Amino acid sequence: MAYTVGIQAAYGDAMPAHVNRRFLLKVRPTGQVGPEHFDYVEEDVPSPLPGQALVRTIYLSVDPANRIWMSDIPSYIPPVGVGKVMRGVGLGQIVASERDDLRAGQLVLGLTNWQDYELADDTLNEIPFTPLPEHLSVPLTHTLGVLGFTGMTAYFGLNDIAKPQSGETVVVSAAAGAVGSIVGQIANLQGARTIGIAGSAEKCRWLTDELGFAAAVNYKEDDWTRQLDAATPSGVDVYWDNVGGAILEEALPRLNLEARIVLCGLLSQYNSFNADAPPPVGPRNFEQLLMKRVLLKGFIIFDFARRFPEAQAALADWLSAGKLAHHETVVEGLDRAPEHLSDMFAGSNVGKLLIHVGDPD
Repeated sequence: MAYTVGIQAAYGDAMPAHVNRRFLLKVRPTGQVGPEHFDYVEEDVPSPLPGQALVRTIYLSVDPANRIWMSDIPSYIPPVGVGKVMRGVGLGQIVASERDDLRAGQLVLGLTNWQDYELADDTLNEIPFTPLPEHLSVPLTHTLGVLGFTGMTAYFGLNDIAKPQSGETVVVSAAAGAVGSIVGQIANLQGARTIGIAGSAEKCRWLTDELGFAAAVNYKEDDWTRQLDAATPSGVDVYWDNVGGAILEEALPRLNLEARIVLCGLLSQYNSFNADAPPPVGPRNFEQLLMKRVLLKGFIIFDFARRFPEAQAALADWLSAGKLAHHETVVEGLDRAPEHLSDMFAGSNVGKLLIHVGDPD
């Protein structure tokens, strides 16, 4: 990747404070996303105007949503414009402020985007920046993972949609991912029996040996559907869908009467998301929703913004009590973001994927 060589050759590990490194969307992908879809540029660091604050990125979250935002299909948030900075959720620090509600030195969550510096401006940002609570006693990476949007997605999807009951069977796709791994553990805490679907024997062992899943199925094995049958002898009461496609299709006939499906993501289809591309093939057994009187509901974590403190408090209690385990894959350097977005869709990471961009003062 020429841009990576250029960054390292020019600056090594230390970037000048006046340089704002940015990755811009070069072209909308028509398939697998890769570094070739981005342009690397260096610009001057902007100065905050009245009503703005300057945020320096500390950690950048790499998420499936990044791929959605690169497409031009209708979404819950406008697509990233070609030639514009790539959108991304991150943890940052206020380095200068012309706002009364944000002060220099504060740590904040929001859309830092794929760059070193962003302006916090409620008239421009699609999602407002939110200050972290003072005197946090957890690693900063947790605020983007188990205690951040990742953990809160699991919390609200289970409590508001799935509502698993003691003794019910919960099946989670992409269970070794950031959200799925938390979903399964919370379902266990609520008395459910949790089955994970993942993409390697190593991931399956992690789910059962460390996270307490009752069973895990490797969907890359030829007999994975028989394994799923064996793991769900009483059917499925809750299916948490992170991937869509063929795995969703296999889950539908196993659903029990009045089962619930939480539609959190469609990871298997994101690389085909484009307005001019043929739509992906949907589940061929969709009639099961009618026959079994199934509830299927999609949701976006930002729908629950007013209740974030509720979720964070519950997650923090479980974490401090040792009831939630989690894994973070932390990669060094903003220049690694494009390649690791591609790797995420290849299933090479476990748990939450983060890019370490800098350290707080």
